[in-house]
Amino acid sequence: MQSTRKNRRGIAAREVLRSNDTAKRSAEIVVAARELYEEKGLAHTSIQDITNHVGVTRSLFYHYFQNKEEVTSAVLDQYITDFIEAMQHWYESRAAQRADESLRSMVKIMRMVLFEKNTFRMALSTQENAALYLDFLNRFAAQGAEFMVMHPMVEPSKYDPQSDHLYETFYVLIVGLVSYLRSHPDADDEMLIGVVSRMLRLDEQAEAVA
Repeated sequence: MQSTRKNRRGIAAREVLRSNDTAKRSAEIVVAARELYEEKGLAHTSIQDITNHVGVTRSLFYHYFQNKEEVTSAVLDQYITDFIEAMQHWYESRAAQRADESLRSMVKIMRMVLFEKNTFRMALSTQENAALYLDFLNRFAAQGAEFMVMHPMVEPSKYDPQSDHLYETFYVLIVGLVSYLRSHPDADDEMLIGVVSRMLRLDEQAEAVA
């Protein structure tokens, strides 16, 4: 009986180590793909380039990812994670800021994460990658809206009358901002802040407090 328990513990330990190795190797491939996409662009990066960059065989790549599209999806997840982490930092520091300063910081974060110049982000803007961009935008808006619902800028009840549809409000707001900035990259931050304030009725909050 004791021997059986030891064997089970040994098997469980090996499975944990194998799982950790799998996650580590998979992450290394995603990081390599992201670095190459940002350096060379999506269209000019092959699976062979990725495997050479990380130092693995093509067969090992296919052990973790079915194709280039799947690893590209994982790269997009990293961009979304970067945004959520930046928003978390923004949320934790915004208590010391006025509402307009807080919104200004949020707009800058969105510009930095989504529109920082590199070859991969530029490739997402092409017609060739329109479907990939739409998939990214929908995932970005969904996770961003969830974050904003869980981390409101004001008490949820003060968003009235949108308070019954906060997720939908934030989703539409994020998609609108990203789409507008994509076609109007030189848009003035103060104008964008004003739009967000009016959509969320934050300007009315400030007037009520005053």
